[in-house]
Amino acid sequence: MLRTTILTTTALAIAAPAFAAEVNVYSYRQPELIAPLVSGFEEASGHTVNIVYIDKGITERLQAEGGRSPADLIFTVDISRLSEAKDAGVTQAVESEVLSTNIPDAMRDDDGHWFGLTTRARIVYASKERVGEDEVTTYEDLADPKWEGRICTRSGTHVYTIGLISAMIEHNGVEETREWLEGVKSNLAKAPEGNDRAQVKSIWAGECDISIGNTYYMGAMLADPEQQEWANAVRIEFPEFKDGSGTHVNISGVAMTAGAPNRDTALEFMEYLSSPEAQEIYAEVVNEYPVAVGAEPSELVASWGSFTPDDTDLTAIASHRAEALKLVEEVDFDAGPGN
Repeated sequence: MLRTTILTTTALAIAAPAFAAEVNVYSYRQPELIAPLVSGFEEASGHTVNIVYIDKGITERLQAEGGRSPADLIFTVDISRLSEAKDAGVTQAVESEVLSTNIPDAMRDDDGHWFGLTTRARIVYASKERVGEDEVTTYEDLADPKWEGRICTRSGTHVYTIGLISAMIEHNGVEETREWLEGVKSNLAKAPEGNDRAQVKSIWAGECDISIGNTYYMGAMLADPEQQEWANAVRIEFPEFKDGSGTHVNISGVAMTAGAPNRDTALEFMEYLSSPEAQEIYAEVVNEYPVAVGAEPSELVASWGSFTPDDTDLTAIASHRAEALKLVEEVDFDAGPGN
């Protein structure tokens, strides 16, 4: 059963017929990460934003609700989930000069079905004690035997991992990516398990020397007294693809539902989310990078270093997600080294 938490409204209210000055959102992002944006928009517009937090299955829920759905927008993370929603027919195209101006081409759907709000880089966490600075320079390098028994990562089937593998396919083709994935598997210190923070804990514990993770987890660990020691044991390295295209980034984004009952108010909220002001608020709360032109990352995020983001069209990368999952299964990645 889906777990939901409702903010700024009651279960009865969001299920009731919509009003003109309301917008209803289904969100994968946790309530505390959305609250500052909701407050900012409500204060600026006078409208009411109703948020339903759903930890999984937004697309399936929208399909089940069909034309009865109260949802106007979905907030989600990862290009795969945004593409999945579009492919399932639960989103609609949006035309907006504001969105087109504020959000770069590579960070929005060619057909206008979804728009990126923030980005995160898929980077390497490296032990300060056991890994030299700039020792990790490319993603392809992770398959080098020098890392044998030294890499930790989460499941190969997780959307974050699938996103990176999909990007590898886009840059290097399926067969070279298969070889790379086999090499990374051989270099694992243990079978994939846990989340990105668990991998950093393993580095701190001496179980491995490097791990693959998203940048924003550094901010999350530094904010948690129990995890600060893990964070302080590592530094962030920004590998690039060997063709020089830059560091892999993924997005959090927003899309309008196919049957949005409050379309005009929903569009107004989307445009607000793309504004430099809202972008900086959101990016600071989630420890990510804003996508809007002119918006700056927080001081903490900027302190992790600069990098060149891969500007490959995210739609092209997402198109390989089925191939990426197939490769993970074919090489039995999650079985770990020696299997």
